[in-house]
Amino acid sequence: MRIAQIAPLTEAVPPKLYGGTERIVSYLTEELVELGHEVTLFASGDSITKATLAPMSTKALRLDPSVRDANAPLTLMLEQVYRRRHEFDLLHFHLDYLPFPLFSRQSVPFVTTLHGRLDLPELQPVFDAFPNAPVVSISNDQRRPLPQANWAGTVYHGLPRNLLRPDPAAKPGYLAFLGRIAPEKRCDRAIEIAIATNTPLKIAAKVDKVDVDYFESTIKPMLDHPLIEFIGEINETQKQDFLANAIALLTPIDWPEPFGLVMIEAMACGTPVIAFRHGSVPEVVDDGITGYAVSSMSEAIGAVARARALPRAAVRAQFDKRYTGRRMAEDYVSLYEGLCRRETPALAVAAE
Repeated sequence: MRIAQIAPLTEAVPPKLYGGTERIVSYLTEELVELGHEVTLFASGDSITKATLAPMSTKALRLDPSVRDANAPLTLMLEQVYRRRHEFDLLHFHLDYLPFPLFSRQSVPFVTTLHGRLDLPELQPVFDAFPNAPVVSISNDQRRPLPQANWAGTVYHGLPRNLLRPDPAAKPGYLAFLGRIAPEKRCDRAIEIAIATNTPLKIAAKVDKVDVDYFESTIKPMLDHPLIEFIGEINETQKQDFLANAIALLTPIDWPEPFGLVMIEAMACGTPVIAFRHGSVPEVVDDGITGYAVSSMSEAIGAVARARALPRAAVRAQFDKRYTGRRMAEDYVSLYEGLCRRETPALAVAAE
């Protein structure tokens, strides 16, 4: 198939540091190429891929201080994709609802993977207005706020099989927190769990500008405890040692997590996950196999000892079964083929 992958421009594909959506776009694109498909990646110019790269900006917008209006290159990218649409059998967007107005009014099959939270009230009229725009969820729970959306399927994220591996020489000796410092990620809970279990905690996380006040007021005062080590943002190559040497990954979230890529990154290393039962967590974590989905701080604290006893080979085996990049790509190809077989692509827009 001739497939266009259209990525956000905020980060490169793959991102240099943090960037879950762009990382998944990269894994998917490379697997599709390996499967023999003709793939064009519309992304920032500093992206790296085996596909044909269509550079839509000089570099990732987050790393380019000369760009003050991020909507301008994004708008131009949508126009470029539209002009080239007939070069492809299918257009796969990773831009949330932004493609809906333009691409719902043309005949080339397209689909959008929704990577974020969908429980925001302002999304309701958008999806009411575009009932035929095909979308993909990354967990079944993610769909709940938008039953009216045109769901084409659910495709769980996946990682390249050998990107992260268990380390036979690892000596797990700490709990791990990986991702962002933000109120909904509840790093404060992770710190409290570590202290309650007398277990060291290493925090590898970025602090976005919007969360600086939260970090300074809530998290920073908690970092003085001798069990707590704040590392800061780490890159892809550092994740291997960080996760493989952890007793468990703590994901004490307090929001409807759409998927939680960090959880399967830990599983790839054979590291169990202890996560609060919100959003996708009950779907992603196989309770008692790859970790524990908990509902309270007392359950989370009790799960630390149980996570130590989980066979790490079994954690990795479940990753191989459910969360490889090849499985993800094959799921998407099946979905693409179904969309392309439709006799009449979705063209109608509500109330037009």
